[in-house]
Order: sequence, then C-alpha cells, then structure tokens
Amino acid sequence: MANQPSPFATPIIGPQYCAPGPHPVDLIITKERTIGENFTVTDINGNIVFTVQSNIVSIVSPRRDLFIFDANGNPIVHLRKALLSNNSWKAFRGRSTELRDLIFIRERSSLFQLRMKLNVFLANNTTEVCDFKVKATWFGHSWDVYIGESDTVVAQINKKLGTIFSREKYMVTVSPNIDYAFIMALIVTLET
Repeated sequence: MANQPSPFATPIIGPQYCAPGPHPVDLIITKERTIGENFTVTDINGNIVFTVQSNIVSIVSPRRDLFIFDANGNPIVHLRKALLSNNSWKAFRGRSTELRDLIFIRERSSLFQLRMKLNVFLANNTTEVCDFKVKATWFGHSWDVYIGESDTVVAQINKKLGTIFSREKYMVTVSPNIDYAFIMALIVTLET
C-alpha cells in the first residue's frame, strides 16, 4: 500500500492535505487524557498537524460533536454523531452543520457485523455505492481504508494501546494524493 499511486487524487477536505507522491504520509494520532474525546495529530517529526476537541455530552447537549483544527487553530471539520444512531457520523466544513457544508457521511455497512465495516459517502454521491470503505481486522486494533468496493487500500491505521503511563496512539499511513485530513476525520470517529 505504502508506495502505490492512488487513482483517487481528488481533495475532500482541501488540496493542501493531499501530499503528492511518491511517498506516503505517516501520522501519529494521540488520544489525550481529558474528560472529552480530544486528540493531537503529529507528523513523524513531532510537528502538530491537527488537534481535535470534543464537546461534553450531557442531558442539555446529548449529541457528540468533534471539531478538527489545523496547526494554526483554524476549524476545518465539524464531525457530528447522529442522535438516534449508534454509529453514524456527518462531517461538515468549519463549525457548520448546514447541509450545503456537508463533506461526507460515515455509517455502518450493516446492522450486525462480526468485524466492523463502515461505508463512507461523499456529499456529492447520489448513488447507494459508497465512495470509501473502512474495514477492521478481526481483533479490531487496525483498520484499512479502501476506495469504494475495490481492493485498493489508501490508508492503514494501527492502534497502539496505552498503559497507565502512556496514552492510546494510532499509527497512520496514508497513500500519496489521498486527503490525509479526511482519513484523520474518519479515524477519530472509529471509537468515539
């Protein structure tokens, strides 16, 4: 996967997040020890690429919302979990929740699953065929992201469990020309 050129070179979040080939983008996503679901995303040199902040779910605000910020603190994606669905998320540009700012919808491929499979539909998709698919391994600690129903892997995610002294981390490899902000947005919704 690492050095395969991607046939899908369309930016989803933005063209600045599509690294040209031939080398993949490697990211480390660290789950912070906070009350909410907060993450820090760095490159392999330790430079902050993104931060993710969540709201605190309560009776007053029962929805789960995650906000992705670029390295300069600008909001780039608002992820919102569906209120009545167990595992469906919508992604919007910036802090918006307007339909015109919808980027993608991520949902389970079926109600009952032995291992997690998620379908991702981009906002301009008018078919019932997903644009991307996320599949977990049998033990659920790593995932592959595929283009639609193909066998073309565009990202690989491996979860490293934390200890009492360390935090959970996700090691991510994204193929060249694939929007790594989009892949990162998928990852932070996997277990939240």
